[in-house]
Amino acid sequence: MARIPGQIGLRACIPLFGVTGSRFRMAPPLLTLQDIQFTIGGKPLLEGAEISVSPGERLCLVGRNGSGKSTLLRIAAGEIQQDGGKRFFQPDATVRYLPQEPDLSGFDNVLAYVEAGMGPGDDEYRARYLLEQLGLTGEENPARLSGGEQRRAALARVLAPEPDILLLDEPTNHLDLPAIEWLESELASLRSAQVLISHDRRFLQNLSRVTVWIDRGRTRRLDRGFGEFEAWRDQVLDEEEQQHHKLERRIVNEEHWVRYGVSGRRKRNMGRMARLGELRQEFRDARRAVGDVKMNVSEAKLSGKLVIEAEGVSKSYGERAIVSDFSMRILRGDRIGVVGQNGAGKTTLINLLTGRLAPDTGVVRLGANVELASLDQRRVSLTADMTLKDALTGGGSDWVEINGERKHVIGYMKDFLFGPEQARTPVSRLSGGERGRLTLARALALPSNLLVLDEPTNDLDLETLDLLQEMLTDYPGTVIVVSHDRDFLDRVATSVLVAEGDGKWIEYAGGYADMVAQRGHGVGPAAVKSPPASARKPDGLAPIAPGNSRRGKLSFKQKHALETLPARMEELQVLKAKLQQRLDDPNLYAKDPVAFAKFSAEFAKAEQKLAAAEEQWLELELLREELEG
Repeated sequence: MARIPGQIGLRACIPLFGVTGSRFRMAPPLLTLQDIQFTIGGKPLLEGAEISVSPGERLCLVGRNGSGKSTLLRIAAGEIQQDGGKRFFQPDATVRYLPQEPDLSGFDNVLAYVEAGMGPGDDEYRARYLLEQLGLTGEENPARLSGGEQRRAALARVLAPEPDILLLDEPTNHLDLPAIEWLESELASLRSAQVLISHDRRFLQNLSRVTVWIDRGRTRRLDRGFGEFEAWRDQVLDEEEQQHHKLERRIVNEEHWVRYGVSGRRKRNMGRMARLGELRQEFRDARRAVGDVKMNVSEAKLSGKLVIEAEGVSKSYGERAIVSDFSMRILRGDRIGVVGQNGAGKTTLINLLTGRLAPDTGVVRLGANVELASLDQRRVSLTADMTLKDALTGGGSDWVEINGERKHVIGYMKDFLFGPEQARTPVSRLSGGERGRLTLARALALPSNLLVLDEPTNDLDLETLDLLQEMLTDYPGTVIVVSHDRDFLDRVATSVLVAEGDGKWIEYAGGYADMVAQRGHGVGPAAVKSPPASARKPDGLAPIAPGNSRRGKLSFKQKHALETLPARMEELQVLKAKLQQRLDDPNLYAKDPVAFAKFSAEFAKAEQKLAAAEEQWLELELLREELEG
C-alpha cells in the first residue's frame, strides 16, 4: 500500500485528545459551571453545583429524580438562567442540547428541522445519513411523529453538526434496543465532549469516563466511568452516616455536661453553651440523603405450577404476521423478558399470552389460580385530573390493602417517596419519574401471582430501579417484562423472548447478555452500518459513495478526493505546526489566556480535520487497491 504523503503513519488516523502535542494537553475546559445556585418555589434545588468539561471528555450526570440533573444541563445549555454562580463557555465552542421533550413545531418536514440545527460549514450529507440510520426519510410531517420518532429526529439534529459539546438529556427515551445500541456506537465514535443524563446503566457504563453525582443540591465528581460509581457512592454515604453519628454523640456529651457538669458553679460556661447551640443547629441543618422507595408487592395465593401454555398461536393484522405458530410453556417462578424493535408486536404477544387478545389460530391456556396485575408503559390508567390519593385508593377511601393488611394511603405514599402534601396533587402535575412510581405503586397494590410489566423502568431513577429488581427477585410468582433496559433484563430475566421477524419469536435462556452470546448480535438486524469517515466528521470533504465500488471503478468524486487529499493533509500539517509553535510559548497562557484558548481550539479543529482527511484517504486507497486487484 502506498505511503501517505508527509510521512504520516497509520497511527495518525486514530488521534486521541490529550495525546498528540504536549501543549494541547493543557487546553482549558470548554465548559465550566461554578457555584451554581438555583431555587424553585422558594426551595433550593442547586446549592454550589459545579461542572467542568474538557475537549473530548464523556461525562455522565447521575442523581435521584428531582435532584436537579436536567436543570443543571439546561443551565449549561443556556436555556435557563441560574440564580447565582458562573457559567463559562469557550467563545468559539459549538454546543448542541437535546431536551427530554424536543419541539419540532414550525417545520414542514423532519429534514428541514434537522438541517436548521446545522452551521454553514457542516456536511449536509450527514443529516440525511443520520436520518436514514435512525429509520426516518426526512419527509415525515413533524406533527404526526410518535414520541420515539420525535426523539430520533431530535438526535439527528444535535448529532449532524458534530459540535464541540453535546448535552444529552435522556437520549435513549422512547428508543428501542437496536436504536440504543446504534446510538452508543455513534456517540463513541465522536470526538465531541459529551454530558449525558440517562437511567440506562449499560448505556452509561459503555460511554462515560467521568461521573458527576448531584446529591442534595451539590455535585461530587468521580474521574471514572459509571461502572465504578455505585460502589463509590455507597462508600461516600457510609462515611457521611458515620460523621452524622459522631455529631450526634458530641451533642449528647455536651448536653450531659450542661446538665451535670456545672453543679459547683453559679454561672455556666457561656462559650461551651454557644458551642452546644451551634452543634444542634448543624445537626438540624444537615440535609440527609433522600430516603429509599419501599416496595412490597401484594401477593395472591400461589398459582399452579403451569401458569401459561401456548400452542401454535398466530396473530396477523392484514398481511402482516405479528405472531406466527408460537408455542411456549411458562411455569411458576419464571421471569420472562420480551425484547424486540418498536412495532415488532411485543405488547400484542403479551396480550395473547394473558388472554386479553384472542389468537387467529392456536390455543392459549391459563393455569389454575392465576391472578394478574399489570403495568402499562403509556400510563393510560392514569387520568390528568385524578389526584394522587385517588389513583392509589380508587377514590372515596383513605386506605390501601397490601397483603391483606390495611395501610393508610399517606404511609403508602411515603413508601414511594411522595410527601403528604402531594395527596391532592393532580396526576397532570407529576413529573415523569413520579408518574412512573405512582403506576408501580398501583400495580404492586393489586393481589397477584402473575406480574406483567410493560416498560417498568421508564423514568425511574437508579435507586428505584435497584429496589424494583430486588422486589422482582423475591417475588414468589411469575413475571413477564417488556424492557429496552439491558442491565435490568440481565438482573431479572431467567429467559428472553426475541422477535426474529415475520412473526417468529425465539426464547433464549438467561438474560440479555446471554441472549446476545447465543444469537451472535443484539436485537434487530445484525448491522447498522458505521458512517463513512466523511459523514462522521464533517469538514467539507466530499462523502464517499459506497455503491460505486460494485461497478469496479472509483467514481469521479472518489478519484478527485484521492488526488486532492494529500495536498489538503499537508496544509493541515503546516497549520498544526504553526499553532503548536505558538502554544509552545511557556508564557502565552499567563500573558494572554484568551489567545491561548483560541489557538488551542484552532489546534483541536485542525487535528480533527486532519484525522478525517487521513481516514478518508486511507479508505479510498484501500478501495482503489481492492478494485485494481
